[in-house]
Amino acid sequence: MRGRRQVLRAAVAGAVAAGATAVTAGTGTAGAAAGSGAGERGGRARRRIGILLYDRMTLLDAVGPAEVLSRLPDTSVSLIGRRRGEVRGDTGHGALVADLRTEDVDRLDVLLVPGGSGAGATAVVRHEPTMRWIRHIDARTTWTTSVCTGSLILAHAGLLRGREATTYWSAKDLLAPHGAVYVPRRWVRSGKYVTAAGVSAGIDMGLWLTAALTDDTTAQAVQLALEYDPQPPFDTGSPDKAGPELQRLALELVARSQR
Repeated sequence: MRGRRQVLRAAVAGAVAAGATAVTAGTGTAGAAAGSGAGERGGRARRRIGILLYDRMTLLDAVGPAEVLSRLPDTSVSLIGRRRGEVRGDTGHGALVADLRTEDVDRLDVLLVPGGSGAGATAVVRHEPTMRWIRHIDARTTWTTSVCTGSLILAHAGLLRGREATTYWSAKDLLAPHGAVYVPRRWVRSGKYVTAAGVSAGIDMGLWLTAALTDDTTAQAVQLALEYDPQPPFDTGSPDKAGPELQRLALELVARSQR
């Protein structure tokens, strides 16, 4: 484990700046996302990234980008929920731990909203304190982002009106009523808003965002550090490639798996 950490640290440090004396990649503490002075370490300002957690979210929507973004130098990544502690995923077979409450966080550089089951996302948009928090944080972010049906939450918050966006393929028609224009791409940028398509697309978006926050070389080094080189045994990862029969089966599997 120690050797692996050393390899990752060296890879990121070497990519960030040739000739720099040292660069430390770190996830930071939860407190780095809250308060005005908690975002500094050793005189260097820390980039604050927050991922909203909620009951019945899709775990990979949050974990995929977190795994990418937590490798960035001088960056803290915090998991934020309505309450501290365990937050169950949409299948009920796993959970993440929120280390901060929304009321603890007043400002972020990057906000990420994951998707989840229909019931999970609906509960978020019906919880006005959470929606107010999203709007409040968005007012000062550098980037506001989403994965999968997280874009529907941003759309409900009124943040995607008149903007291009993407979402999970079966939910695409739900963007238009909130003024967003669906684009069938892996991720879509519109101003400071970056939306990713379904689940695994959050990793791709995370790498794009890494480049936007740092540079292409650092993003490439992070991709290598994670050995993200997808070579799936099948080529049915989009509805156009899969066809109607597999689309129906996919949605059945999702519905059965979500609690």
